[in-house]
Amino acid sequence: MSQQKPRQRGGRVLDKATPEQVMGLARNLPLTHSVLEKALADATPGQLGFLANLFEKENASRAESKRRRLLKQAGFPQSKTLEGYDRGMASFPADRGREQLESLEFVDRAEDLVFYGDVGCGKTHLAIAIGMLACQRMIPVRFFTASSLVMRLRKAKDDNRLDAELKSIGRAGLVIIDELGYLPIDIDGARLLFQVIADSYETRSVIFTSNLESGRWGDVFGDGDMAAAVIDRIVHHGSILRFHGESYRNRHSFMK
Repeated sequence: MSQQKPRQRGGRVLDKATPEQVMGLARNLPLTHSVLEKALADATPGQLGFLANLFEKENASRAESKRRRLLKQAGFPQSKTLEGYDRGMASFPADRGREQLESLEFVDRAEDLVFYGDVGCGKTHLAIAIGMLACQRMIPVRFFTASSLVMRLRKAKDDNRLDAELKSIGRAGLVIIDELGYLPIDIDGARLLFQVIADSYETRSVIFTSNLESGRWGDVFGDGDMAAAVIDRIVHHGSILRFHGESYRNRHSFMK
């Protein structure tokens, strides 16, 4: 009778494995490694293969659970991807094309991006898509509209937990502040928003989306000096992507 080959279920099957392979797969698992090492010393090749498959699947399951948790914690208003994204309304700098954005190298370098331009030209779509890609690559992300972030910080301050809120936001590797300039912010709210931006400088990346050119950011912060300080930090380690054209929503509106 011929020997049956192992059936493959949901991934590759390791018929044999070395103790080093098994220990590598178990590195991030809550096991007593000294006990495991002794067990592996007497294990057959088939037993080692079984354990390798077990640990590989456990690691994959934990990674997927973490991705789902990061996506939930990010607070994206909807799901967006880079697949099929219409780049026709965006002017990308030479060092910020699709390949560079998808590499997320700007996050590794704690650089900022400003998506500036007309309403409805895909700024928020692109910001969310990049944020979701970061979550898939295990990078913590937080998404806020500028107004919702100010309200969140104001409530935290009123509840005497502003430091804890800022610390929570600070755990992200990428912070997205959407719709900067769409709604007015009073001076107290502007100071709170500035604190998030200042705390992020050279420690994490921030993506801003705005329909206001940087020269009008003083209107947002209600203070020219504060706006200048924000712009100075962004310009030091950042790039601007310009968006222009007719609103996507207007082009696809039923009200013609």
